[in-house]
Amino acid sequence: MADLFTLANLVDLLLLVMLQAVLGFDNLLYISLESQRAPADKQKAVRFWGIVLAVVFRIVLLFLLLNLIDAFQEQLFAIQWTGVIEADFNLHAVIVLFGGVFILYTAMKEILHMMTLEEMHQQERKAKPMGFVIFWIVAMNVVFSFDSILSAMAITKVFAIMATAIMIGGILMVVLADTVSDFLQKNRMYEVLGLFILFLVGVMLISEGGHLAHMKLFGNEVIQMSKTTFYFVLFVLVISDIVQSRYQRKLSMAKKAAQS
Repeated sequence: MADLFTLANLVDLLLLVMLQAVLGFDNLLYISLESQRAPADKQKAVRFWGIVLAVVFRIVLLFLLLNLIDAFQEQLFAIQWTGVIEADFNLHAVIVLFGGVFILYTAMKEILHMMTLEEMHQQERKAKPMGFVIFWIVAMNVVFSFDSILSAMAITKVFAIMATAIMIGGILMVVLADTVSDFLQKNRMYEVLGLFILFLVGVMLISEGGHLAHMKLFGNEVIQMSKTTFYFVLFVLVISDIVQSRYQRKLSMAKKAAQS
């Protein structure tokens, strides 16, 4: 047990906590947006229990990946439609692809919902049951977990160190989830930005799943979107949104001044 507190393990723990913080941003955003589908008085509890259960399942997934990594990489089925689509699917690829498609669907549905301005015609959207929302938060957390766990396994193979980093990351998410959700509720314009970031996350996961399955579409290999590309596009989205909002405020002020 004392060996766990060596300098090397403590450095690995610090690196893993930082990794959890960086890779956990998109997960935290999804949790904040998804929790808004629950009844208003249950949303805080949904975020708390969703994160707690997700941490438990993430540790279970960590244990399985450490001991059954080969099972996740074994071929489940293949598609060979020469010239159209070719792929060799394993469990890892299927889970990541499913998560990417679901997140893409969720983001598109919410974006289209905003475009129809349904909020102007109804005071409150029909809330989903608390258990239903928690289930999807936990399920999507498992999808997000693969990336962080596989990255963590490249740093250390010590289960206790990785599990500790996951728990610390979970505590940080519990602390920040309410703050992020409250910010999105008070600044609805940034909710649109959040949905487009979620859309980008879905695209990234689909590209990752396609890469894992060695997928080829019309003879072209699917290339995984790198984290560098993801954060660069994210930076451009945020800057564009800030510039657009400030420009609109200036136009509004100029219009009011012209009318007075």
